[in-house]
Amino acid sequence: MDAFFSCAKARRVNFKKGDFIIEAGATANEFGILLEGSAHSIKWDASGKQIIITMVEKGGAIGVLLVASPGRVSPLTVQATTDTTVLMFPFNQLFAGCEKKCHHHEQLLQDYIKIIADKGIELHERINCLLEPTVRKKIMTYLTTISNEKNSRTFILPINRNIMAEYLNVERSALSRELSRMKNDGLIDYCKNRFKIL
Repeated sequence: MDAFFSCAKARRVNFKKGDFIIEAGATANEFGILLEGSAHSIKWDASGKQIIITMVEKGGAIGVLLVASPGRVSPLTVQATTDTTVLMFPFNQLFAGCEKKCHHHEQLLQDYIKIIADKGIELHERINCLLEPTVRKKIMTYLTTISNEKNSRTFILPINRNIMAEYLNVERSALSRELSRMKNDGLIDYCKNRFKIL
């Protein structure tokens, strides 16, 4: 593993909770993989309201789409939500030759392509959630996605209600009301962050 990191010129970078890993308007020549902690990619609408676009957990990727378009500025800010360690890879190392002719470069490129594909699917699912016309449908789409990821109808949500409201782009009070209605209607059951789709 050390040989891989050396060949790829990867480096570990630590961020404190609240630090910006990538800032909107900045360019990037590195992409990262979260080794520890978590982060959100966020935007602000015209009124200044924060919207969470994606949530990045351990093993998740940061900046993989941005670095593939040199000179393009980031439309998003990626912010650490806990103390976080990110393994950063210089994008140009993906295509650099290796004098040792090791297999690490080929593996890194294959991994990068898979990450791009996964990110595309993630963003597609995110758009589906945002395009739902009602709060109930947004909630159900999100909960179904988590259920499918966990392969269980019962699961623990990784976020609190405030973050869930930002992620779904709905008011916190509207989210709470609709969750209560969905529970009363027999669609879901929940206690704190433990949910079950009925």
